[in-house]
Amino acid sequence: MKKILKLTILIFLGYQCPLAAQTTKASSANKKGLIISKTLSKEELKTWYHKDFAEDTIPGVSLEKAYREIIKDNKGQEVIVAVLDTKLDIHHEDLKDQIWRNTDEIPDNGIDDDKNGYIDDSNGWDFLSNTKSEFVKYEHLESTRIVKKYNTLFKGKKANQVSDQDQKSYGLYTKAYKKWESDIVENKESQKNIQLLKDAIIYGTTLLDSIYPKKEYKLVELDSLLQVYENDSIAKNAIEGVQKGIRYDLTPKGLDVYISNYKNREETILRVDHNERAVPGDNPDDINDNHYGSPVVYGDVPFQHATAVAGTLGANRSNDLGIKGFSDHIKIMPVVMVATGDEHDKDVALAIRYAVDNGAKVINMSWGKTLSLHEDWVQNAIRYAAEKDVLLITGGGNNNMNNDLQKSYPNDYTKEKEFVDNFIVVGASTWDLQNLRASFSNYGKKHVDVFAPGVDMYTTKYGNDAYTSTRGTSLASPVVAGIAALIRAYYPKLSAKEVKQVILDSGTRYDFDVVVRKQKDEGSTMVPFSELSKSGRIVNAYSALLLADQISKTKK
Repeated sequence: MKKILKLTILIFLGYQCPLAAQTTKASSANKKGLIISKTLSKEELKTWYHKDFAEDTIPGVSLEKAYREIIKDNKGQEVIVAVLDTKLDIHHEDLKDQIWRNTDEIPDNGIDDDKNGYIDDSNGWDFLSNTKSEFVKYEHLESTRIVKKYNTLFKGKKANQVSDQDQKSYGLYTKAYKKWESDIVENKESQKNIQLLKDAIIYGTTLLDSIYPKKEYKLVELDSLLQVYENDSIAKNAIEGVQKGIRYDLTPKGLDVYISNYKNREETILRVDHNERAVPGDNPDDINDNHYGSPVVYGDVPFQHATAVAGTLGANRSNDLGIKGFSDHIKIMPVVMVATGDEHDKDVALAIRYAVDNGAKVINMSWGKTLSLHEDWVQNAIRYAAEKDVLLITGGGNNNMNNDLQKSYPNDYTKEKEFVDNFIVVGASTWDLQNLRASFSNYGKKHVDVFAPGVDMYTTKYGNDAYTSTRGTSLASPVVAGIAALIRAYYPKLSAKEVKQVILDSGTRYDFDVVVRKQKDEGSTMVPFSELSKSGRIVNAYSALLLADQISKTKK
């Protein structure tokens, strides 16, 4: 999973930052299928994904309606939801009361009180750290990892020079090598483009200071100035750089951070001789070497991701602060196995097993990749979760790709056949019917199950009790996990398989065409939204609880 923001794309393709304006246009369809314009204020955007389409003309998940008409003051039971992700701000004002507590473990006594193999795991476990308070900041991309493992065996060889028993590994190696080379080129190009933008802003600022000594200029004035320097490409480029800096709040100092990040990528996640397991100290190719890491699940890591995911899922609903999650019955179990780079299959498998063994009934996995070195380890862990009646939910990916054509990991199928029934893959939707599928979201009639809100998601942010607006299938996944937890809190007799089916069958169906951009800048096409996922729906908490109630009444 690529963790560093692709700033180059945001700048040069004209990405509009969330919440940049006071109002944003949304749209809704009336009964005749017409598009009616609607305006969402900055404040309304903070809760749009909890709204109801019929009542609010906003394609949210009807959570507010569910609380108002179904849940009310009904008592549910606690549901542990594991968040397999980065370190998490467990002290955030909107999360601290929702964090899982291992009551069988005495904190900080150096003893494995509950004898689960993990010492002092009072709030969860970090598989990317050690007892010296060190933690992994950068881990390999999966392409780098595979190239490193097989370079000695396969480098420079053709398929006819490889034994029959090694053909599968050779195929994985050649695919990974091609991607690794592409990743290196992309990283260098991104670093180069950001350096060019920085230089343009510096030169442009100097130029504008000579024209506007009081530094009083706005974007519209710079538009006029561009016409003056129409034939001066250097000055024109510099002024455009300043415009981008103003528009996206970018400064030379801030851009230095991005340049540094790309340099770090080159020296770590893309570098074959980088020792990504120096901190945990385990053997990455031995799944039985499984007791490593530390109980410190919070901290200031370069890539902060889990706190935003956790807020969407289970922020405190009763404290009148910040935002509201899906239920105060949710207890969030942090399990750390994500850093900048790609998740190691060993950490994924052990994290799933840890969550299952310690009581999680729902597991959220807001990450993914397109290659897998030890796919069987993860598949076995998913099967283990299925045996223990635990539901797993993951984001479908943010590459605008068809998952039916490009395999994404983790997944629930082998040779195009599903091997479990406890796994949900989620795409991201927006509040705008004219652009209902988020432009970045992966999709797939066979291998994406359902869509959920994943744009302009106002949620918790690491440090200083902060909040932010962000986007991605990483945020759509905890929306589904939240609905799953609601169902398991109020209808605990339903199995993971039944909860999955309830979520898929109860979603809102939108029967109209949406834009899907083709790969490699080959234009776009119109596709029925219902054809972009297995269910053809966007999840709906209100309808899910109604259906869960019906099914629950039929069970003894």
